[in-house]
Amino acid sequence: MLELVVLALALSMDAFAVSIGLGAKHQSQTRSLAIRCAAYFGGFQGIMPLVGYLGGKGVLSWVEAYAHVIAFVLLALIGLKMLYESFQEEIGEDICKITHRVLYVLAIATSIDAMAAGFSLTILDVHPFVACLIIAATTSVFSALGVVIGARSGTWLESKAEAFGGVVLILLGFKMLLI
Repeated sequence: MLELVVLALALSMDAFAVSIGLGAKHQSQTRSLAIRCAAYFGGFQGIMPLVGYLGGKGVLSWVEAYAHVIAFVLLALIGLKMLYESFQEEIGEDICKITHRVLYVLAIATSIDAMAAGFSLTILDVHPFVACLIIAATTSVFSALGVVIGARSGTWLESKAEAFGGVVLILLGFKMLLI
């Protein structure tokens, strides 16, 4: 269960970082934006690991002997990608109006990693729906907090959150090798 909580925290860092940026750029609509980010990001972060889990279950019988190595590789690659992105200059343009379409695209973009990480749920001793609910709830809370923190402090925490998530995913990947 500890691995699941750590996974949920790490996966929520992408959405947290994006939410900080949105909150910093749209300070006049903090409450509404926090609720919408929590719903979109939490919802997609909860659905995507289930997709990864179901895909992983389908191929698990073929790769069962290597499942721990595959989980390690996936989590390590996701973590390295997050670390790399945390050191990059922000390329994104200022989003003038936050529509449902914008949030939808951002939610998909921040949850693609969660789909790949969903494979690791096949080797954890947790029910996949409970795992997805925990991931969704964690991401919802961090997304709402990200908007509030961004509105109050700006974007200085944005890259640090993403780097933290990347390091945690890499460490969790190493732990998967030891299971």
